[in-house]
Amino acid sequence: MLNNDLFSSYDLLPNTWDEMYNNDSKIRTQYNIINSYLQSTSPEVLFKKEELSRQLFMSQGVTFTVYNDNEGIEKIFPFDIVPRIITSKEWDKIDKGIKQRLTALNLFIKDIYHDQFIIKDGIIPADLIYSCPYFLREMKGVNVPHDIYVHIAGVDLIRNNDGEFYVLEDNLRTPSGVSYMLENREISKRIFPGVLPKNNIRSVSNYPNILYKKLQELSDQNNPNVVLLTPGIYNSAYYEHTTLARLMGIELVEGSDLVVKDHVVYMKTTNGLKRVDVIYRRVDDDFLDPLEFNAASTLGVAGIMAAYRKGNVNIINAPGTGIADDKAIYIYVPDMIKYYLNEEPILKNIETYQLGKPDEFKYVVEHIKEMVIKKTDGSGGYGMLMGHEASDAEIKDYIDNVKKKPDNFIAQPILRLSTAPCCIDGKLSPRCIDLRPFALAGRDGIEITPGGLTRVALKKGSLVVNSSQGGGSKDTWVIQ
Repeated sequence: MLNNDLFSSYDLLPNTWDEMYNNDSKIRTQYNIINSYLQSTSPEVLFKKEELSRQLFMSQGVTFTVYNDNEGIEKIFPFDIVPRIITSKEWDKIDKGIKQRLTALNLFIKDIYHDQFIIKDGIIPADLIYSCPYFLREMKGVNVPHDIYVHIAGVDLIRNNDGEFYVLEDNLRTPSGVSYMLENREISKRIFPGVLPKNNIRSVSNYPNILYKKLQELSDQNNPNVVLLTPGIYNSAYYEHTTLARLMGIELVEGSDLVVKDHVVYMKTTNGLKRVDVIYRRVDDDFLDPLEFNAASTLGVAGIMAAYRKGNVNIINAPGTGIADDKAIYIYVPDMIKYYLNEEPILKNIETYQLGKPDEFKYVVEHIKEMVIKKTDGSGGYGMLMGHEASDAEIKDYIDNVKKKPDNFIAQPILRLSTAPCCIDGKLSPRCIDLRPFALAGRDGIEITPGGLTRVALKKGSLVVNSSQGGGSKDTWVIQ
């Protein structure tokens, strides 16, 4: 018996690409996999599957922390059971595009901290680099192991109403979310038994093994000691830190667990000090070394930067990588690809305006209802202005704030994010989504995990997918 009620309220949004339905309201071929399953499953069974997913997330402690009024509130990460499905042809373009982009970004970071040819040739203005809060003068002239700065990246993509994928931003400092990708897949295996192997859905489960292998390769030691450095239990991504350390079989450490002696990093153990060769750090640059950055920091390790410069330890991702993570630098990534690789970008940027330029500031203000304004160093969906949702008073206050330091803000047109079916109150309903694939770079090249984290704006009509702003996630299936 077909479950027609499930699809009864699926109203396609105007001028929006839907992942499941084409413009003629016909099911896209890749969604036949899940459509037949949903059609033949009763609402009661689907409800039980939703409940099962919630229970599994609860029992596994899959949480994130939202900070409000200086208080941390731990929440279960919302999960939608209907997967987002990507064809092998679409994925091939994403895979090649991200590899191209990260190759150029890595060359850019090396150049900025060494010869600065891209500045001398007038591709990027020098003041944009030196005013960036993520530019570390302490990294100038430092040779990093194997010339790899970006080892782990999460590149945020959106699909616009033209059906093309665009890069929304590059997350290169301490990218998060991969644990949710892994957990989503484990949940899918439970609630859709047999469906994934039957339809040749590519696996994401080997991510921890690939990551561990690449981390080991970055050391010249025969059996390198790899650790994961966490800020501690109060960090919003602490669940992810514990999960990755457990899956890789490495020690999860805090700054107080490490000590530097004679420019070598050691871990304190019950048997004495044990040398550390590779540190996968989830601590921001500012807190990494109190001797060189924030003197009040208790999260990092005194002297770790000196050990790093001596080549006695490798820090993943490299300090100073955030220079390529800044939203003002994002504008120039297509130029970097042409400059360093002599290639046209495979994945396009979203049109972006620099509010430090008077003519672009004027244009954005005149078209404010069609714009979203962001801080260049912002993250998590905080501090944004969504022009179409804001009142005149909110817009005035925000613009007055922008005028104080316009170089610290960029603006982009409000895009029509693609929608995907979500199970809401027992019926399928379209919700806006984005995609964060995860890339791992090592001595043998770059690998992109086939899938990534699809984030969902669970609030009807919302374009903000961040978990801190009420978003959730769903599993991402890439067809082999």
